Amino acid sequence: MAGKILIVGSIALDNVRTPFGKVEEALGGAAVYSSVAASYFAPVRLVGVVGNDFPAEHEEFLQKRSIDLRGLEHASGNTFRWSGYYDFDLNQAHTLETHLNVFADFLPRIPQEYRETEYVFLANIDPDLQLMVLDQVKSPKLTVCDTMNFWIEKKRDSLAKVFERVDVVFINDAEARQFCGTTSLVKAARQIRRMGPSAVIVKKGEHGAVMVFGNSYFAAPSYPLEDVSDPTGAGDSFAGGFIGYVASTGDISESGLRKATIYGSTVASFNVEDFSLRRLASLCKKDITGRYQELRAISQFGAE
Repeated sequence: MAGKILIVGSIALDNVRTPFGKVEEALGGAAVYSSVAASYFAPVRLVGVVGNDFPAEHEEFLQKRSIDLRGLEHASGNTFRWSGYYDFDLNQAHTLETHLNVFADFLPRIPQEYRETEYVFLANIDPDLQLMVLDQVKSPKLTVCDTMNFWIEKKRDSLAKVFERVDVVFINDAEARQFCGTTSLVKAARQIRRMGPSAVIVKKGEHGAVMVFGNSYFAAPSYPLEDVSDPTGAGDSFAGGFIGYVASTGDISESGLRKATIYGSTVASFNVEDFSLRRLASLCKKDITGRYQELRAISQFGAE
């Protein structure tokens, strides 16, 4: 039986424009993308905050994905909103507006019935809030965190404390270099791993990801897509696919985390094929398994 997953992070309404189209007031946020991705593998418990303008249809969608919303807080005011665009370099998001709204006062309160959840994903939020969550959960089997450049610049000390306490760190290539002050991704990943986590996974966008586990180094390819519509939420869906697979197997060995990394890359490849959660919402488990097998074949070496 799959273990349960606790995901804490942002829930947003996004306006996104790329060279291939746009959406307005679309469901988004790190906690949402990662929860939907993880829900294909294991039961998810979501903790976040929305305003009284949050559409009921979005809650219904999440509940249909069997995502437990008892930890969803409804606050007076407007839901967090982000507006941005991408040019043809889809690895680079350009922010136009950010309105934190009710998210500005969010203090994660983990329901009592969630506190013994086996797998915990701290999506990209203030590291002080991530530490609050870690203080409330009880002996999880695996804890995973994500972050961004803003927290590296503004709250480095708090972020370092999070890295010391979690089992797996997700970070993108530019952030890893920034945090460690080096141009070498290998050196950066190993430096972060020495702070405490068992594994560090560096996301490289369309170029896949690398994982440092102990003294070993693993390179995961990305799926070769011909058409990419919207990269928003790709990193979050990667993390959701990763922790979802781990929760479905209970395997936290190096081999298990390598497979989870490939599953994360697989789910993220679907996410970018359409805007918002449209593509993730239309998937079935067979789609994910089939593309996972394709990724294995792409990266397989012949026998010596």
